Amino acid sequence: MTAPVPLPDEERARLLAGAHHDPHSLLGAHRVTGGVRLRVLRPYAERVTVDYDGGRVRLVPEGDGLFAAVLPLREIPDYRLRIRYGGSGETDDGEGNGAGEGTEVVTADPYSFLPALGDLDLYLISEGRHEELWRVLGARVMTHRGVTGTRFAVWAPNARGVRVTGDFCVWDGTAFPMRSLGSSGVWELFLPGVGAGAHYKFDVCGADGSHILRADPMARRTECPPATASIVEESEYEWGDARWMAERGRRPSHAAPMSVYELHPASWRPGLGYRELAEQLPVYVKEMGFTHVELMPPAEHPFGGSWGYQVTGYWAPTARLGTPDEFRALVDALHRAGIGVIIDWVPAHFPKDEWALARFDGTPCYEHPDPTRAEHPDWGTLEFDYGRHEVRNFLVANAVYWCEEFHIDGLRVDAVASMLYLDYSREEGQWSPNEFGGRDNPDAVRFLQEMNSTVYRRCPGVVTIAEESTAWDGVTRATHETGPTGIGGLGFGFKWNMGWMHDSLVYISKDPVHRVHHHGELTFSMVYAYSENYVLPISHDEVVHGKGALVSKMPGDWWQRRANHRAYLGYMWAHPGKQLLFMGQEFAQGAEWSEEEGPQWWVLDPGWPAAPDHRGVQHLVRDLNHVYRDHPALWERDTEPAGFSWMEANAAEDNVLVFARYAADGTPLLAVCNFSPVVRFDYRVGVPDDVERWEEILNTDDERYGGGGIDNPDVLKAEDTPWHGRANSLVLTLPPLATVWLGPAA
Repeated sequence: MTAPVPLPDEERARLLAGAHHDPHSLLGAHRVTGGVRLRVLRPYAERVTVDYDGGRVRLVPEGDGLFAAVLPLREIPDYRLRIRYGGSGETDDGEGNGAGEGTEVVTADPYSFLPALGDLDLYLISEGRHEELWRVLGARVMTHRGVTGTRFAVWAPNARGVRVTGDFCVWDGTAFPMRSLGSSGVWELFLPGVGAGAHYKFDVCGADGSHILRADPMARRTECPPATASIVEESEYEWGDARWMAERGRRPSHAAPMSVYELHPASWRPGLGYRELAEQLPVYVKEMGFTHVELMPPAEHPFGGSWGYQVTGYWAPTARLGTPDEFRALVDALHRAGIGVIIDWVPAHFPKDEWALARFDGTPCYEHPDPTRAEHPDWGTLEFDYGRHEVRNFLVANAVYWCEEFHIDGLRVDAVASMLYLDYSREEGQWSPNEFGGRDNPDAVRFLQEMNSTVYRRCPGVVTIAEESTAWDGVTRATHETGPTGIGGLGFGFKWNMGWMHDSLVYISKDPVHRVHHHGELTFSMVYAYSENYVLPISHDEVVHGKGALVSKMPGDWWQRRANHRAYLGYMWAHPGKQLLFMGQEFAQGAEWSEEEGPQWWVLDPGWPAAPDHRGVQHLVRDLNHVYRDHPALWERDTEPAGFSWMEANAAEDNVLVFARYAADGTPLLAVCNFSPVVRFDYRVGVPDDVERWEEILNTDDERYGGGGIDNPDVLKAEDTPWHGRANSLVLTLPPLATVWLGPAA
C-alpha cells in the first residue's frame, strides 16, 4: 500500500463544501498508475479499513474526514468499508483490528456503484414524459448489485451540489454528496444499508453557493407537521379491492349514479386516524347511500388551517392521520363497501416554505421565473411553471400516482380558473398577455389536456372533475375535439356547476314572498345544462368564512328553515347532474364548519332537544340517495337533453317548478317543487305521455323527515286534460316548502 496523490485544492474544497457535481470521480475505487486508488470521505471517523478478497488495509488519513490509499492491485476488487467512530484506537494489530472502545460500521461503499437510474429513465425525465416518475426520483428501497439500500434521486438543475443527510448520519450530509447525471438535472446516490423508515433531507448548494436543507419533492412519506423531514417509504400493503378495480370502469361515469359525500378527513370525527376512519367511514357512507366520498386534499401540507389546499408533499398522504399504507387501508375499506374515492388535487399553486419547493435549487424550478407569473395574488403562494416540461411531468405523473398507487377513483382538480387565466385576480398592469396577445395561459391548457389524457389512458374507471368557475369553453370536451375558439377541450370528465350553486342558493335564501322575482335563477341552469358534464356542488366553500351552514341560509323560523333545506335537497337530487354535499349538511347542522371541531354530531344525540329535527333531515338524505340509485331516470341520461323536459318552468307566482327526468328506456320520473310556504290543493300539472298511473316515491314533507305529512297517498290516474303543453295531467296536493317525486305506479 502507498499513499495516493492528494486531491487538488480546488477539487477538495468543492467536495468538502458539497458543491461538486461528480463526487464519484474523487471518491471510491479507481485504477491508477501503481494499482487501485481508494478514497473515502467519513467525517468524525477515527479510522477506515478496507476489507477485500485476500486482504485488509487501513486507509491513510488526509484530514477533514478523508482517508485514502493506493492498493497494489490490477483490478478493482469487491470490498467493504470498516469504519470506526469514537474509540481511542490506540491498541491495534497494524491491519485495522483495533481494541479501543467505539462504534464500528461495516458497509459497502456508496461510491463503488454505477448509477441506479437507466438511460431511458433519464431521457424520459429530460423530455418531461416519464409517467412513472415516482419510481425513479425520490427515495427508493432497492437491491443494487446484490446490496440492499436506498437510491436517492432529486431534480435540481441549477444546483452546484446536492448531498443526502438524515438520521443515518446524525444529520451531517458531508459524507454523502450526490452526483449529477448530466443534462437531466437529476442528482443521484445509492446508500447501502439505508432502509424504509429512515428520515432524510437534501442539502442543496444553490447557484450562489449557499446551502439549505430541503424536503424531498418526491417523498412518498413525511414526518408529521410541524416536523418537515422526508421518510423512506416501502409499501407492504396487500389490497383486497380487486373486484372493485376490475368493475369500476364498466359503466361510464356520466351514465352511472354519482352522489358524493365531501369530507375533511382530519375533522370528520376529530381524533381518528386512517385506520379508525377505515372502520367507521365506510359504514356511515354506505348507510347514507352515497356512491362516493370526496376527501379534501390528503397530500401533506404544513398548515392545517389551509385544509390541505397548500401542499408541500405532493406524493405523501398527510402524516397527521397515519402512514401511507394506513391511507391505502382506508381507500380499500371504502372500495370493499362499494364506495368510490375522489380526492381533491391541487396543481394550481404551492406555498413558499423555504424547506419545500420554492426556489428549490436557489433558482425558480417549480414556479415561473417571472415574479408576476409566479406570485398568486390571493393566497400568498406560488404558481407552477406549466411551460417547463419537467414541472408538467411532475404534476402529470403525480395525478397518475394517486390513481395507481392508492387506487383513487377520481381527481377533483382545485382552482382550475386560476390556472387558465393570466389575469386571474390581477389588476391592469399586473399581468402580461400570452404570445398571441390573449389572457389565457396556453401552457396551463396543454398541461391540463396532457394530465387528463394520461389519466384516462392509464387508469380505466377514473374520472377527473374540474372546479372551474368561469365560462371557459370545452372543460369537459375531449382534448382532440376543437370548439368555436379552435382550442381542443380540456378533457375533464365533469365540471363543478358553480353557476347553479350560486343561483340556486340566492333563490332559496330569499323569503318566499320575494322568490317570484328570482324565479329565473332556478330555471336558468337548464339553459346551459348540457354545455358541459356537471356536478352540482354544495361544498365546504359554501359553509365557511361567515357564509353559514346550509340550513342557516334559509329564511323563516326553525321549521321553515328545515323545510326549505329538505325541499332544496329534493330539487338538487332531481336536477340533471351529479350531486355533492359537504359533511354536516346531511343532518342540517346549524353552525358553519370548523376544521378544529368538525361536524356537530352531538345534535343527533337523543338528549339534544332538536335531535329529531336533525335526524329527520338525515333520514331524508339517506332516502334521497337510495331512491336516486334505484331510479335510472335520475342519473342515466344526465348529459343528454332527451333525459329532461320541463312540465312547468314559469309558475313564478306560485314558486313552483315541475319537470320530468327520463331513463334510457324512456321511464319517467316527475319532480314537483313547491317553494312557497302554503299548501297548494288541486294543483294541476302536465305529465309525460304513456303513463296512466302515478304514485309518490319521495316527499320531503314526510313526517319521518320532520315535515307536516301532507302528501298524495293514493295512486294517481292521469287525466286526458291537456295541461302545460301535454296531452295528460294530474291533480296534486303540493305540500308547503317541499319537493315531491312521482313515478309510474306498479
